[in-house]
Amino acid sequence: MTVAPDKLLVALVLLPLGTAALMLLLGDGRRGLKAVANVLSTTAGLAIAVSLLLGVAQRDAPAAFAIYLPGNWSVPFGIVLVADRLSALMAVLTGCVGMAALLYALARWQHAGVYFHVLFQLQLMGLYGAFLTADLFNLFVFFEVLLAASYGLLLHGGGGARVRAGLHYIAINLVASLLFLIGVAVLYGVTGTLNMADIAQKLPLVPVSDRGLLHAGAAILAIAFLAKAGLWPLNFWLPPAYAAASAPAAAVFAILTKVGVYAVLRLWTLCFPGDAEAAASAGFGSGVLVWGGIVTLAFGALGMLASQQLARLAGYAVITSSGTLIAAIGFDAPALSAAALFYLASSTLAGCALFLLVELLERSRQVEVGPQQLDDGNDALPFFLDAEPPAGTNLDDNEEALIGRAIPAALAFLGVAFMISALVTAGLPPLSGFVAKLAMLSALLDLGMPAAWTLFALLILSGLFGAIALMRVGVRHFWTSQDRPAPRLRVIETLPIAGLLAASVALVLQAESGLAYMRAAADSLHEPRLYIDAVMGARPIVRDAEVAP
Repeated sequence: MTVAPDKLLVALVLLPLGTAALMLLLGDGRRGLKAVANVLSTTAGLAIAVSLLLGVAQRDAPAAFAIYLPGNWSVPFGIVLVADRLSALMAVLTGCVGMAALLYALARWQHAGVYFHVLFQLQLMGLYGAFLTADLFNLFVFFEVLLAASYGLLLHGGGGARVRAGLHYIAINLVASLLFLIGVAVLYGVTGTLNMADIAQKLPLVPVSDRGLLHAGAAILAIAFLAKAGLWPLNFWLPPAYAAASAPAAAVFAILTKVGVYAVLRLWTLCFPGDAEAAASAGFGSGVLVWGGIVTLAFGALGMLASQQLARLAGYAVITSSGTLIAAIGFDAPALSAAALFYLASSTLAGCALFLLVELLERSRQVEVGPQQLDDGNDALPFFLDAEPPAGTNLDDNEEALIGRAIPAALAFLGVAFMISALVTAGLPPLSGFVAKLAMLSALLDLGMPAAWTLFALLILSGLFGAIALMRVGVRHFWTSQDRPAPRLRVIETLPIAGLLAASVALVLQAESGLAYMRAAADSLHEPRLYIDAVMGARPIVRDAEVAP
C-alpha cells in the first residue's frame, strides 16, 4: 500500500480561499485585476488537480491514497484531507467546469455584479474541500461554503425570475443543511467520532440497542445528500433554479448535484458495504438508492421530453444523470460502479457545455439585435452573410444561391457544439455518453435481477427520450431560423464550450485508459478496508525538537 502525505491537497483548498480574500481587499472596483487573479487561481487549481490525479493514478491500484494532516494532529482527532482516484477525478472535473464557466463569464457576466469573482472562488473552495475532506464536520463546513456562494451566484444579475427561483433554492438547501446537522449529531452520539474512516470501523461494534438510532441518523444524513443530488421527489427546485441562473452560474451548478452523489457514494460504500464486515447494517438503504434512482431517472427523462425551453431541458438532463448514478450506486457492483463513474465524468462535461450553449442559442433566436448582442465585433467569430453569389450560380425565387451558401461561422459553431453535446447527453454513438451507457448496460446484464432489468430498459428509453427532446430543440433553433440575424459570439464565449466538448471527445479516444482508471476507483470504493487502513494509519510529522532525548 502506498500512502504519502501530499501538500497538493491543502493547496487546492487554500488557493481559492486566499484568492477570494485578496479580491475582497481590492474593494469594489478593479474588476480587470480581479479577473486576472481569478483566471490565474482557477488555472493553478486545475493544474494542481491534474497533478494530483496523475500522482494517484501512478500508484498501485486499488490501494492508492494521498493523505495530508493540515493541523498535524493524530487521526481521528484532527482534520484529514484524503485523495483517492474518485476524489482526484472530482477535483479535476471541478477545475474543468470552473475554468470553462469563468472564461465564459469574462465576456460580460462578470460585470453584472460586484462580488462575482469572490463568490466564484469561494464556490471552488467549497467544491474542492467537499471532495477531499475525510470527516463529516468539515464536509458540512465545505457544504455550507459552496451553498452560500451558490446563493449569490444564482442571484447574480438580478431579475424577478432569479429571485423567485433563488428563494426556493435557498429554502430547500437550508432544510437540507438542518437535516445534515441532525444526522451528523445522531451519528456522533452513536459512534463518538466524525471521521469517516473511524465511523466505518466502529459501526460493526455498535450494540443492537443503538442500531435503530444509527440507521435513523444515516437516513437523515442521506436525505440531505439526496436532496442536493436531485433525487425525486426532492428535486422540484432544480429545473427552475438552474434555468433562471446566469449561464456561467448554471454551468458551475452542473457539478453541484454531483457533490450529493459523491457524498452518498463515499459514505454508503464506506459504512454500509454489502459484506459480513458491516454486520447487521450491511447494504442498509440499497433498495432506496436503486428504486429512488430509477424513479428519478424516469422523472428526468419525461421532464426532458416535456420541456419546451432548452434551459429547463438541461436541468432535467442533470436530474436524469443523477438518477442514473444513484441507482447504479445502490447495486453495490464494482463493474457497474466503474461504468457509472465514466458516465459521471461524461455527463458533467456535457451538462456544463449545454448550460453555456443555452444563452448562445437563445441569442440566435432574437429577431432584432437586442442588448445581448455585441457592438464591437473585433473579437467575434467571422461572418459571411453579405457575400455576393458568383456569376452563373443557380438562384431561388429570392435570388439567393441554392447551393454553396456560406454558413456564418457563429451559427456553424453553435450547430456542431449542440450536436456533440446532444449526442453525449442522450448517450448516442460514437461519443463518451454511449461508451458509458454501453458499459453500464453490459454490467446490468451480468446482475440479472428485476431492478437491473428495469434500469436496463430505462437507460435505453431515457436515451431515446433525450434524443427526441434535443432533436426538437435543434430543429427549432437551426432549421427554422432563416429569417433571423446571425448571432454574434465572442471568441472567449466559444473557447470554453469547445474545450469541454474536446474533453468529451478525448474520453472516447482514451476510453480504454479511462475505463481502467474508473475500474481501479470502483475497486477501491468497494474495498472500504483500504480507505480505513490508509486514513487510520496516517501519522503526524514528528520534528526533531519533539523527540525526547
